[in-house]
Amino acid sequence: MLRFVRIIATDEARRLISDRGGRLYVSVKKARCCGGTMTLAAATTVPDIEGYRSVGQDAGFELLVPRDLGRLPDKLEIEARRFPLRVEAYWDGCAWIA
Repeated sequence: MLRFVRIIATDEARRLISDRGGRLYVSVKKARCCGGTMTLAAATTVPDIEGYRSVGQDAGFELLVPRDLGRLPDKLEIEARRFPLRVEAYWDGCAWIA
């Protein structure tokens, strides 16, 4: 069953994602230090789009996650940040940063 994520994004984040192609790719990465803790990463481009699936389009951009990502959040909060200019996405107290 295909499930979608409710996206809550600021206007500035929507504009930044739109300016970078209209897609936000989100993935989970395991840190090499600190006991192998999980971190989250977001980007507006990826080298292998075939490894991703679309899970949300209701915020003016497409949200994609890895095909093998098991658990999806009910909602994803997305904000734009400066210095450096990037997109940050929050899910269950963790941050995805692009």
